[in-house]
Amino acid sequence: MAPSPAVALTRELIKKPSVTPADAGALDLLETRLRDAGFVTHRLPFSQVGTPDIDNLYARIGDSAPFLLFAGHTDVVPPGDRAKWRVDPFAGDIIDGEIFGRGAADMKGAIAAFAAAVFAYLAKHGRPKGSIGFLITGDEEGPAINGTVKMLEWLAQRGERFDHAIVGEPTNAQELGDMIKIGRRGSLNGRLLVRGVQGHVAYPQRADNPVAHLLALCAALKDQPLDAGTDWFDASNLEITSIDIGNEATNVIPGEARLRFNIRFNDLWTPDSLKAEIRSRLLSARGPENFELEFDPCNAVSFITEPGPFTELAAQAIEAETGRRPEFSTSGGTSDARFIAQYGPAVEFGLVGKTMHQIDERVAVADIDRLTAIYARILESYFA
Repeated sequence: MAPSPAVALTRELIKKPSVTPADAGALDLLETRLRDAGFVTHRLPFSQVGTPDIDNLYARIGDSAPFLLFAGHTDVVPPGDRAKWRVDPFAGDIIDGEIFGRGAADMKGAIAAFAAAVFAYLAKHGRPKGSIGFLITGDEEGPAINGTVKMLEWLAQRGERFDHAIVGEPTNAQELGDMIKIGRRGSLNGRLLVRGVQGHVAYPQRADNPVAHLLALCAALKDQPLDAGTDWFDASNLEITSIDIGNEATNVIPGEARLRFNIRFNDLWTPDSLKAEIRSRLLSARGPENFELEFDPCNAVSFITEPGPFTELAAQAIEAETGRRPEFSTSGGTSDARFIAQYGPAVEFGLVGKTMHQIDERVAVADIDRLTAIYARILESYFA
């Protein structure tokens, strides 16, 4: 039996080895299909000194509200050791009812389901009583600088505004229908340098060991919780990710100690308020002359799409097709939804993510078809 349109398109997209920042023809394939369906398409290449050049795709059919936007990315992470894969990671082979390939779960399968659902809707109803759009980047798995952020700025400059967005990230943990992401925590990285005085371990009075200061500063960072969480978010969490003394000698007190940390924070914080809190904690433990604190630029701010009619519409479509009432969640890492949510309500729902980024990444063929049916129900209800 011939594969469904969504499954066939998933396989075609997987065959394009679009490892960030390369596109490898994935956007060409999708643009051609969208244009043939009546969409007005725009290729949006963006560049910035010190970052990879990125190609992106925006497509829209209709010119009125309501405007439903489907968003995602065709770039994928590297396949890793190809010899460890059961099959070629860019062949799109089907084995025992599963499609194997880099990007099958994250997220070429969802993009194919987006497209198949929209094409079926247009074939049945003609142009929507509103607008349907696709915002597809090639930079989600990379620095996320020349992709979704700049596409959204381009849209705003044109005066285009979507009403709701669905991002096709693989949100389900175990089975299709488990979970909708209605928000994400923010992410902030920091670096701490503590200077001491190097010396011989036999003469500690002539030295100042920075490790002792660093331990006190670690306690200041970790001893008190940042918060207790909110209705939709877990408590913000700071994790120390690296401590580097750089001292191979056993008889030398080091002169410097370095620490890196990451904070996943909820909507009680902004990057600026969080930075101020961290600095205050460190100052309470040691004077400013004892450490240097720096933060990486933060482009991952927490967001929440409060449950309401749109999230309920999506949940009902999922439950109708899977028999599962999805959990509304803000768990997990970051995604491009953090940028999209600054311009309008956004939720994330896609395939099962158990194998994303792994060797032998794969998804069930049946899940791609069910996901297509879910998106189709959402379209029917949204434009009813």
